[in-house]
Amino acid sequence: MLASMAFYREQVLPRVRNRLLDLGGTREIRARVCAGLRGEVIEIGFGSGLNLPFLPDDVATLWAVEPSRVARALSTRRRADAPVPVVFAADDAGALPFPDQRFDAALSTWTMCTLPDPVAALREVRRVLKPGRTLHFVEHGASPDEPVARWQDRATPLWHQLAGGCNLNRDVPGLLARAGFTVTTLETYYERRAPKVLGHMYEGRAVA
Repeated sequence: MLASMAFYREQVLPRVRNRLLDLGGTREIRARVCAGLRGEVIEIGFGSGLNLPFLPDDVATLWAVEPSRVARALSTRRRADAPVPVVFAADDAGALPFPDQRFDAALSTWTMCTLPDPVAALREVRRVLKPGRTLHFVEHGASPDEPVARWQDRATPLWHQLAGGCNLNRDVPGLLARAGFTVTTLETYYERRAPKVLGHMYEGRAVA
């Protein structure tokens, strides 16, 4: 049982995410979130490189943080076609191997839900960002609608097991605030192609 779960988590889930997170709606969102990135950029939860086609020409290098070897392999063609060079920087967002104030911008798309310690990871991102620089993000999380939020709380324990540690009910603005970020722009909405329990989105910018 443990071996089969490990196979599912390590081999199957990255391929599922590679498909499901590359649909039309998510591409539109990625394009918005990546707009305005420039300079040396660190991305936590790089996955299979689904943001690469949307990076502006002003990005000098993308430094990718991704623990999954399968996801990194799935990104091979996208990296070859990418408008900017990609460097695999680390596999643990909670312990980034960089000095303070190293990066010009940071990027996180559908990542905070699976981080084992999201506040610690976001503090690391803030540490390596230059003062006043921006984290671009989109995340799904806790709904403000009480009936939806109750279903998120009920479903999260099972979903956590099925979806590789994903949590449906995280308070994204709260996590950012606890990590020391100041949210400067924030839009919340239900992604139109997703069930509400999965699809409440937080999209915006946060300054270190």
